[in-house]
Amino acid sequence: MMNNLQQLFGNIDIYLFDQLLKGTYSQCHKILDVGCGGGRNLIYFLQHGYEVHGIDPNPEAIAAVQELSVAITGKNIADNFKVGFAETMPFADNTFDLVVCSALLHFAESPKHFEAMLIKMWQVLKPGGYLFTRLASTIGIENLVQPLGHGQYLLPDGSERFLVTEQDLLHYTQKLNGYLHEPIKTTNVQNLRCMTTWCLQKL
Repeated sequence: MMNNLQQLFGNIDIYLFDQLLKGTYSQCHKILDVGCGGGRNLIYFLQHGYEVHGIDPNPEAIAAVQELSVAITGKNIADNFKVGFAETMPFADNTFDLVVCSALLHFAESPKHFEAMLIKMWQVLKPGGYLFTRLASTIGIENLVQPLGHGQYLLPDGSERFLVTEQDLLHYTQKLNGYLHEPIKTTNVQNLRCMTTWCLQKL
């Protein structure tokens, strides 16, 4: 059973898996993974006939996901995966039914950079489409993180990340005119860091 699950889903983000189980994305056909890495969140989509695209600044990661996509689909869709940055993606507005962005936004250099990435992802999303994001936050460890300026914080685990607050996420939900189709959910890892799942639908 475990091998079957791994073959179907790979090392998928558990909260993205949750949305698949709920059928949230059952009507989505064209998918973009922003910061796709080697494609760990794309195996299910590639196996089930979705039109899958990805972008990542790491050329080696893009080469790996191109190879993965061809191996799974048997088709040469390598051009669907591009080296690039979230804030300057070479995709037209209103293109995708689902945009996935897992563990990328907390590498923003500043609030301006964070907003540029977020707005670009929102622009390429079709009306009615979904944005799935997981990112580090202050939620639950507000008194344990040390602000460093420009939205950067020192976490108890020793890492430095751009962190958002719950108020930030609610503010951007309203600013984007998005719909929070799931409550904001945060996983606290022994008070060392917190990862938040933020799921929006574009109205």
